[in-house]
Parts: sequence; structure tokens; C-alpha cells
Amino acid sequence: MNRRAFLKKAFGSLLAFMGLTGGTYYYARYMEPDMLTIQEETLTNSKIPGSFRDFKIVQFSDTHIGFHYTLEQLKEVVDRINRMNPDLILFTGDLVDRPNAYEWNGKIVEVLKKLQAPHGKYWIYGNHDHGGYGTDIVKKKMDEAGFQLLQNEHTVIKKEQSSFILAGVDDLMLGKPDMEKTLQGADSDSFVLLMVHEPDYADEVANYPVDVQLSGHSHGGQVQIPFFGYLVTPPYAEKYVEGRHTIGNLDLYVSRGLGTTRLPYRFLCKPEITIHTLKNS
Repeated sequence: MNRRAFLKKAFGSLLAFMGLTGGTYYYARYMEPDMLTIQEETLTNSKIPGSFRDFKIVQFSDTHIGFHYTLEQLKEVVDRINRMNPDLILFTGDLVDRPNAYEWNGKIVEVLKKLQAPHGKYWIYGNHDHGGYGTDIVKKKMDEAGFQLLQNEHTVIKKEQSSFILAGVDDLMLGKPDMEKTLQGADSDSFVLLMVHEPDYADEVANYPVDVQLSGHSHGGQVQIPFFGYLVTPPYAEKYVEGRHTIGNLDLYVSRGLGTTRLPYRFLCKPEITIHTLKNS
């Protein structure tokens, strides 16, 4: 689906949504977007070393700061994450909504710099990070905040004498994803955790030695109507929209994210932070 088709679909969805009651509209516009939830998931795999048992990975995604999502809301997220005492923090893309229009200053770095995890903070590009000439400036801000970019590359997360592979692929829509390059030189016997912004890429990732894929991008559809389904699903988030999925030997988790884009609503689709706890099966 191209951008025009997506916007057309989004506009049609908005018209359908506006047909609901005024109370529902107020709830979706002003209340649910602030109802931050903590989703807890367990990642179980025989390749996870015993020393990583109960290792906590916190994923947050799709803040889209500047489009009805503020630095104050981000501060709350940072405080919540730090109170979880994560071992590792992952951001799966789309920091600000429009990098070319955002008023960049030191404040966003100041907030993100407060995030603390003993095994580091990592991120990947989303389509909005590359869009609006944001590629370089978003990286600069994330660098200053202490986040390490994984762009078609991997790193080794070590604990005691054990380790696992953490990898990240470039954005599917506006970047140049390269799975071969991403996994080049990775230990084939290690547990591999991969960050990919667009969840539908999982069908391709399933052909590689990857155990778990973490994604965002979908916003969980933002608006969910009972018996109708997801009103707004962006390109490459139409098949896998939220939650857990299994594709062959690959486990996929899709975060509903924190912010909104195109349409400033959430309905039956609360924003979330996810705690992924590692277990050895």
C-alpha cells in the first residue's frame, strides 16, 4: 500500500470513527492515549543461557513526539522504565513524528539520557526517523542520549561467561534492510534477538537463524472496533498488528507503541511499554 492509499484508508477510518458517540470520541481522543499500560511477556528458548534467567528487557516504541505526544509524557515513560530496573532497554523506532518540523533542542536528549540499564540502551530506525531528513539528526540525538544504533548489524550481550546476540535491521520502508549483513559473523548456536520496526518483515526474517523479533510501527491499529477489527494499519503492519505470533521457528512480538500518527486517537488499544523476561526452557 502506498502513502496515498494509506491516507485514503485512514481518512475513511476517521469518518467511520466519527460516527460513534461523542463520549466515545472524547475518550479516544483525550483519555485512552494517556492510559499507559505495562505488558509483560516471557521469552522462552532452550538457547538462552542459564545466567540470563529472569533477565529483563524493556521495549518501548513509536513515541512520535510532536504529534499529540509531549516530552512530559516521555518523562513519565522514562520514570516508569527506570522503576522496572531493566537489564537492557530497546527502542524500536519512530522517535518524533516529523523530524524536519520538530523544534530540536537539548530537552529530548536530557530526558532519554536518564534511562539506565546495566547492559545498555539500543535502538533502530523507524520510517519516521528516516523521513523528513531525520536520519542524521535523530541519530545524533540518540547518540547524545547514550543509545547505540543497530543498523544492519549485531552486538553481543554478555553476562558472566555467557552471551546472546542482539541485532537490528534498518527500516524496511525508507532504509536499506540487509539480513545477511546483519547476521554476518554471528554465532549460529547463540540465541538471537532481532529488532525490526515493521512487523510484517517477520515472514522474511523467519528464513534466517533468528529466534525472536521485536517490532512496533503498527500502533496496534490505534482504533479497534469490536467485530470489525483494526481501523488503521500502516504498510508492512497489516498482517501482524499487535501481540505475539509464531512464524515457523520465529517468535514475533508487536508493540502497540506509545504515541499516535495520522490520527490522534486510541480506542481499545492502550499505549504500552513491554517487559520481556528471558527464560531457559
